Amino acid sequence: MRPRRSSVARCLTVLVIGGGTTLGACRRDTARESEATLPAVGHARRTPEQLGLGHSPTAQQLAAIDIDANPAGVGLPPGQGTYAEGAAVFAQKCAFCHGPKGEGLGPYPKLVGAEPKQGFPFGRDPKIVKTIGNYWPYSTTVYDYVHRAMPFNAPGSLTPNESYALAAWLLAENEVIPRDAIMNAQTLPKVQMPARGHFVLDDRRGGQPFR
Repeated sequence: MRPRRSSVARCLTVLVIGGGTTLGACRRDTARESEATLPAVGHARRTPEQLGLGHSPTAQQLAAIDIDANPAGVGLPPGQGTYAEGAAVFAQKCAFCHGPKGEGLGPYPKLVGAEPKQGFPFGRDPKIVKTIGNYWPYSTTVYDYVHRAMPFNAPGSLTPNESYALAAWLLAENEVIPRDAIMNAQTLPKVQMPARGHFVLDDRRGGQPFR
């Protein structure tokens, strides 16, 4: 039994034998065949449940992922951490990527580097590596990023206390705060970063996109 040729093959045969005048008819035949083989689709809008795409999240599920903290400290949870506690957490969960002193290993960035103390000198020396101590504008973003995205092999696994402790260790190692400082939702937002003055609020509202 000879296999049935596809519509494309039949089209090519007709075109070769009969010339280009049959192209329109061939296209129409192919379209009708395609329509005949398509499953019937209803026009009524279907809900996500009917399509099997998931379900509406519960309040508990939303709370589990709503853990960001803004520059003013809004969103920081209860808890606290010290330099000594942060040193222990860093050695256990961070040093294998960032080095035992936060100096960075391989492709993983350097975290500790207090020079220049006045903040990152934009455009002056491209060889200076951007770190928490000379570049980051807000202390709260140290907690926020660590808590949501670290460690690399288990992001989001750190407790608030561990994240506060890591913030305390990182800020102290970068000579931003003293080693006896305790970081929590009240003290962390008050820390002034050396590079904060080099950043401006993006308050664009249309018109010229750059200034």
